[in-house]
Amino acid sequence: MSEGTMQRRAQREQPERAKRLTRVLVCATAVPVLLAAAGCSSDSGSGGGGGKGASAPASASPSASPSPTVRAAAYQKLPEPCAVLSEKTLDDLAPKAKTGKEGSSDDVSTRGSCSWSSLDNNGVKGSQFRWLNVSLLRFDSNATRGPGDKLAQDYYDKQVRDAQSAEGAKNTASEPVTGTGDEATAVRYDLKKAEGAFKQQTVVARVENVVVTVDYNGAGLAGDKTPDADDLMKDAQKAAKEAVASVTEANGTGAASSPAASKSSSASASESASKASSKG
Repeated sequence: MSEGTMQRRAQREQPERAKRLTRVLVCATAVPVLLAAAGCSSDSGSGGGGGKGASAPASASPSASPSPTVRAAAYQKLPEPCAVLSEKTLDDLAPKAKTGKEGSSDDVSTRGSCSWSSLDNNGVKGSQFRWLNVSLLRFDSNATRGPGDKLAQDYYDKQVRDAQSAEGAKNTASEPVTGTGDEATAVRYDLKKAEGAFKQQTVVARVENVVVTVDYNGAGLAGDKTPDADDLMKDAQKAAKEAVASVTEANGTGAASSPAASKSSSASASESASKASSKG
């Protein structure tokens, strides 16, 4: 090949080599830039630093606020209302009652009651009448209304106030009751009816999220003597203590007495009792 021919080929290939060199330089420069960009993106999503240019993914959204919680109620069921008292207690309080009469309930796990009526008829010597009723009300915890024991506390206070302000009641008096649930109050009063003079005793007790109310009254009819109010109150308190124990045992937690129950009374029980006034 002549010298002239080789010179012309070199002149033609020189621009092509220049172009290829330019492409290599551009690629060599671009690769570190891309790697650097990738590295920044990775660093911004981890650790606590984060570059100023880092931003949350477009799909991210604020976390939802946690739902309000309330402590669960301690007791989840009630005992059979007509079985909360022993046969001996029933024989003492309502000796002539054959069976208890269970009250209607749309949910036996939250509400129940049973009553016993006893008439000891002694003919011309008169008769002794006794009426006993036990009611049970259980409260579940609710995120809106609050914990079950607080709801039971409110209802307990209302039951005490209602007993203290019974229509037609005379000589009303109240006192705290010890050893019966977490708190208990006894209310007594006289009630005049067409049949005779009745001595009414009401014991309201709360154990955890359950309220137990015992109503017990007695009267001497057809000329028989009026029963002693103190004796009736002792019997009513005995019935209330048994009913509270039945509630506790039905929930598998042993004896009804708890540290709270061993106290002389709760503040609210004392307060309720102190508000009682005699009605002449």
